[in-house]
Amino acid sequence: MSALLKFLLVFLLLAAAGAAHAQPSAMAPAPATAQPAFDVEAATQAYLSTLTPAQKASSDAYFEGGYWLLLIDVLYAVGVAAVFLGLGLSRRLRAWTERLPRRFLRTLAYAAAYLLLAWLLSFPLAVYEGYFREHQYGLSNQRFGQWLSEDLTSLALNVVFGSLLILALYAAIRRAGSRWWVWGTGIVGAFLVIGIFLGPVFIRPLFNKYTPLPASPVRAAILRMARANGVPADNVYLVDASRQSKRISANVSGIGSTIRVSLNDNLLRRSTPQEVQAVMGHELGHYVLNHIQKMLVFFIVLIGLGLWALDWAFTRLVARYGPRWGVADRADVGGLPLAVALLAVLSFLATPVFNTIIRTQEQEADMFGLNAARQPDGFATIAMKLSEYRKIDPAPLEEALFFDHPSGHTRVHTAMRWKAEHLGEK
Repeated sequence: MSALLKFLLVFLLLAAAGAAHAQPSAMAPAPATAQPAFDVEAATQAYLSTLTPAQKASSDAYFEGGYWLLLIDVLYAVGVAAVFLGLGLSRRLRAWTERLPRRFLRTLAYAAAYLLLAWLLSFPLAVYEGYFREHQYGLSNQRFGQWLSEDLTSLALNVVFGSLLILALYAAIRRAGSRWWVWGTGIVGAFLVIGIFLGPVFIRPLFNKYTPLPASPVRAAILRMARANGVPADNVYLVDASRQSKRISANVSGIGSTIRVSLNDNLLRRSTPQEVQAVMGHELGHYVLNHIQKMLVFFIVLIGLGLWALDWAFTRLVARYGPRWGVADRADVGGLPLAVALLAVLSFLATPVFNTIIRTQEQEADMFGLNAARQPDGFATIAMKLSEYRKIDPAPLEEALFFDHPSGHTRVHTAMRWKAEHLGEK
């Protein structure tokens, strides 16, 4: 309860006590004027109506196009596997690596070469998705050379860490046989933890510059909110995300000693202090609610199920088509393209599960942020700005299947419901 409310409460109690001993008034008190009830639905629709028909059509087209890209991506992955297996590229690549003296070197060389060639085969689709489509909808700030430079940096990271992961998984296959997926779950989980730990310190700075947010009322408000909610943050980082995109965002990244709270310069430049507080309250919620750790547990369980399903499908396909593809068994690194294609299919089928896990945590962080920042209108207006690249008002089933964050409609409605329950508070 605020100091003002406490003062008013004490004042009213004292006044009531005094009235008990006072003479009755000659005039009856005037009836209190009824305050109109706050209409959550009307307030929600008022915010949604600020989006022009042209803006809504553009964001809907962009987001719905992503549904088709999910399918295209998995079909493309199957096509890449067909090139490697059906046209004999994998067989020739494995024959080339057989010249190396040690098995681990052969596996490592095959993995690196496969990742490079798969990137090359997938490059046309990557250019469309990452460059041309982003410019088509006015979301990118990059020239092609800048985009390509970052894509090549990502390729280098994928080849280095991906090759090591593949080497470790094939070592587990050769040692554990049909139970390899149990070992594989632990291996992938370990790589995932290492990646999250190193990300804010060594990986993300390869693409963006992170600097402490300069002293300002906005920074002071964020740090006050962090301290009030037990977040040991003595700094907030500003990311120069405008070098890539017009999107506004913030995040909590890292784990343990590398946890970092960051907001991008688009958010700082395009948003009001109230909107920034609303966003950062949400991000602090991820930390307080231990979402990174919980997400790790969920994903490791799903990885285990996925590797088990991968082994089941891989074994049956190789038993039938292995001689045609030149793949002997699960321990044959020449079967890597098939394994990657199967993982792509399994990931596609599991998309609603992944989305539901993430969306649930995002909804929890939304509620935490509203209670921490107490900026429901700031939260609603920032949700409308996010509609530049997220469909604002999907059908319920559509949101459940395809959204990894609550939709704009859900978020605005949540904010207005919170506001209705806190009207009159100071």
